[in-house]
Amino acid sequence: MLSETVLVWVGFNLFVLALLALDLGLVHRTARAVSPREALRWTGVWVALAVLFGVGVYFWHGAQASLEFFAGYLVEYSLSADNVFVFVLIFTFFAVPAAYQHRVLFWGIIGALVLRGAMIVAGAALLEAFHWLIYLFGAFLIVTGVRMALGQEAAVNPEQIVLVRLVRRVIPVTENYEGERFFVRQAGRLLATPLFVALLVIDSADLIFALDSIPAIFGVTRDPFIVYTSNVFAILGLRSLYFVLAGAVAKFHYLQPGLAAVLTFVGAKMVISGVYHVPVAVSLAAIVLILAVAIVASLLRERALRKTAGDGEHAAAEG
Repeated sequence: MLSETVLVWVGFNLFVLALLALDLGLVHRTARAVSPREALRWTGVWVALAVLFGVGVYFWHGAQASLEFFAGYLVEYSLSADNVFVFVLIFTFFAVPAAYQHRVLFWGIIGALVLRGAMIVAGAALLEAFHWLIYLFGAFLIVTGVRMALGQEAAVNPEQIVLVRLVRRVIPVTENYEGERFFVRQAGRLLATPLFVALLVIDSADLIFALDSIPAIFGVTRDPFIVYTSNVFAILGLRSLYFVLAGAVAKFHYLQPGLAAVLTFVGAKMVISGVYHVPVAVSLAAIVLILAVAIVASLLRERALRKTAGDGEHAAAEG
């Protein structure tokens, strides 16, 4: 049984590495800006792969595990959308050229996979040893959800990240970008480029977001493999999602309140888990409903604003 489990973990990670190698080595071999249309196609590819994997989990481990995967994936992917706002801020702050943004996100994803994998293993071990932590995690998610709804989330300031300041003290940083390179040698000295600093900030920001998302997915399932794989598929799709949403983040006005509602719901589910177990199918339906309402409400608001602006311009023209 142990050997089968090890083979499954190794096989999945090899599959992910193959996808990443194909992405960087073939599809995005040269640095270039990613168009929204291309990003939308790739978003469809990553979502389709996640759906196929979820179907495979159904035939491998049954309906319960498959529902847990889809619920976990939806939680992680929806929370990943919140990362897009921060990524826009970081790329703007560092003035990262559009042609190099995919490269930063690619290596940022590699770092995120390692960091989140370690957090998942640690979280699973802690919950196995100290079950009462599930209530602490639940309370933390409720507080986070309320703070997010009130707009009291801590903002990510690239200049205030300790790791960035440490790197700048240890490794000199060039004034300008050196193409798509993270490091260069000048006069025999190794120097980091601003692209490497942006990469560090991206991974630091993802680590901060993982403090919310990892406890949230443990509220859906306690199976480490399901937790890990749903995280991986959400992270893999994050790059293309960024290029789809980067220019339209302001249009999804109610997305953040929707994400706050998801966190609060999952947190409440964890808090009451000792008294009542919310079926995973109910959790999945609730998460889908919350996100659908947030997205539809955002689109309706945007449509109303455009109509109001159009009516104003029409009235001005007639005047």
